[in-house]
Amino acid sequence: MEALNQKSLEKVVSQKALQMGSSFPCQICVVGFLCGVCLTSFFLAALTSFSTFQIGPVSFWSTSSANSSSGVFNEVTTTGCDLELKETERLTDLKISGERNSDEKVSLLYSAWSGPLTKSSNEAFEKLQKLGISWSSLPSAPHLENCKVKAKLYERLDKRTGNESFPPWTSWKGFLPAYPASANNEHIQYFTQKAASDGTYPPWVAGSDEENYPLTRKVQRDLWMHQHPLNCRDPDVKFLVADWERLPGFGIGAQIAGMCGLLAIAISEGRVLVTNYYNRADHDGCKGSSRSSWSCYFLPQTSQECRDRAFELLKSGEARKKGIVTKKEDYTSKHIWAGPTPRTWGEPWNYLQPTTEVNGSLLASHRKMDRRWWRAQAVRYLMRFPTEYTCNLLNEARHAAFGKLAAKMVLDGLPGDWPKNTSKKRSSDIDDYVWSNHKAWVPRPLLSMHVRMGDKACEMKVVEFEEYMQLGDRIRSRFPNLDSVWLSTEMQVPSLLLSIFVSLIILDVT
Repeated sequence: MEALNQKSLEKVVSQKALQMGSSFPCQICVVGFLCGVCLTSFFLAALTSFSTFQIGPVSFWSTSSANSSSGVFNEVTTTGCDLELKETERLTDLKISGERNSDEKVSLLYSAWSGPLTKSSNEAFEKLQKLGISWSSLPSAPHLENCKVKAKLYERLDKRTGNESFPPWTSWKGFLPAYPASANNEHIQYFTQKAASDGTYPPWVAGSDEENYPLTRKVQRDLWMHQHPLNCRDPDVKFLVADWERLPGFGIGAQIAGMCGLLAIAISEGRVLVTNYYNRADHDGCKGSSRSSWSCYFLPQTSQECRDRAFELLKSGEARKKGIVTKKEDYTSKHIWAGPTPRTWGEPWNYLQPTTEVNGSLLASHRKMDRRWWRAQAVRYLMRFPTEYTCNLLNEARHAAFGKLAAKMVLDGLPGDWPKNTSKKRSSDIDDYVWSNHKAWVPRPLLSMHVRMGDKACEMKVVEFEEYMQLGDRIRSRFPNLDSVWLSTEMQVPSLLLSIFVSLIILDVT
């Protein structure tokens, strides 16, 4: 009886549902629901196609560094020239209409800053005219660097002047030594030359001694001196010439680790390390002699004079026989990858206190602390000064990630009717010689997470996304002002990683 009543009830409900479903209002509701689903899917797809966005109180930026030979850095995801053209047209229409809200001004300033990054000076000037902004009223972008000026500064700081033992490394940072009043002041010149002769510490080491590994400043200075002998043609100067690793399974991390081992061998044997072919610079972005060379991204390990001398000796059978010049192939893999750390500076790694946590407990000590210390020193030297090309790549990446946030920050300090009534920028000495040396702005604090999604699974146990999130939540609970995450990966399509990552984060931040 109970089963019969149940069937009768289901029949009545089914008939009622059929009648309701065939009604016009219900059909409209169904169509509306399906359209809503489609629109939601579209906006979610559009959201994940950009590399910068914000959900709740947390902002996310993504970048990828795919394991390919096209370069050290991959460009941050962009939306193409068509979208940029449409954005320019939209902002031009806003200029004509004279109506701009705060979001539109942010887009306007962001677009104005974008011009000099990817266009020539004339093209950038024309774009500013279309946007209704004069060059003199365009505020400085705090997150961008003047790459041409910085490149000239770095080249000056990487060369000796005259017969000095060291480059012009003084306590006066940046462009102050080039200030005309200082350059013509005999008193300042005397102390500048004295500092260069006595050997002040290199300018690429930032922070206090407590913020760096033990003896970092001394080691960096000694490495530069070792790699830049006063006379490269001195018979006592020996060389080690080496290509970068280029086996298919070697990523940039492995390449750098291998070169750190070769630099250790060069230091121990009293040789100047000269690097040769670098497959990740073998592309059209690296111009002229920097193609296929580490010098496309960072200043070379030694001077051009020493490079020329090393390759000259490499062609000499007698120099090879006497051991004046050696090649990477003269050393075993074990010697390169697991050889002894140079003891030139004693054993400073014994002063290191690890901050590695495993299962809730700090490790009191690490195995092979000497290798960790040495690789940090070697990498710091190899990457001491970026080239203009690398500077431009970093500008583009920062602009794509933080450009609109920087624009909003700058607009907060401008008149409300910008760019209509804005006083012209006046160049001053403190602008040109002091403030211009400040590093590019990035939002702080910033949590950096690298999610390895490639072939690392063949070397270690893969870490689940949940573990990344647990660590992120734990860090944020300790530092509640943390609201920015820089998410990096070697994946070719970072938006895929972002969509997965965000789906996990939404539950935690909203």
